[in-house]
Amino acid sequence: MKIFNVTDPEFTNYGRIIEGYEDEKKQIMKALRDKTPIPEGTDYVAEESALQSLPASDKITNTLFGGSPMQFGWCNGHNTKLNCLEYHRSSEINLGATDFILLLAKREEITDYKLDSSKVKAFLVPKGVMVEVYATALHYAPCQAAKDSGFQVLVGLPKGTNVGKPEYPAANQEDKLLTATNKWLLAHAESSEAKNGAWVGITGENIDIINDIA
Repeated sequence: MKIFNVTDPEFTNYGRIIEGYEDEKKQIMKALRDKTPIPEGTDYVAEESALQSLPASDKITNTLFGGSPMQFGWCNGHNTKLNCLEYHRSSEINLGATDFILLLAKREEITDYKLDSSKVKAFLVPKGVMVEVYATALHYAPCQAAKDSGFQVLVGLPKGTNVGKPEYPAANQEDKLLTATNKWLLAHAESSEAKNGAWVGITGENIDIINDIA
């Protein structure tokens, strides 16, 4: 699988590089390195106090999200597979203390609530580069950028995202994709999420980039 860089023009369909914020990025990367683990699998924490309490988090909240309440958490570990794709009604902010790779597709490529994995593209995000992943971009857990390394990635989202799940009778098919607050999920049949009842919405190969990284 070809791995693009977020500096390549192909990334503009999925997100953008956020310029500036050099001091804030240093604060966040230090907190990721010092306060968050790199598990053997993949773990996600929606809101991490060591990140939430940073002056950098206040500044990002007031500018990138225009003052709307935000939560700052992390997704860390080791992963090379697609497994699932999700989307939110909002952008997501990512910044790595390590290099990492995002597997991305576009919401408009979903047909009948299914997406062929051949539509997915891979993008390397170098450490220290902050990106906005648009609400129209399907994404999920990051992948490691090298066989012998893990990843530590900031996840900035509107407060309450991925925390709990609203209870309601589904009015349409999309409602059945909602697996947590502000989180709609498509799973590959091989994923643990599908085995736990998530909507099987990814067809084709369950992409694994293990042979595409050094």
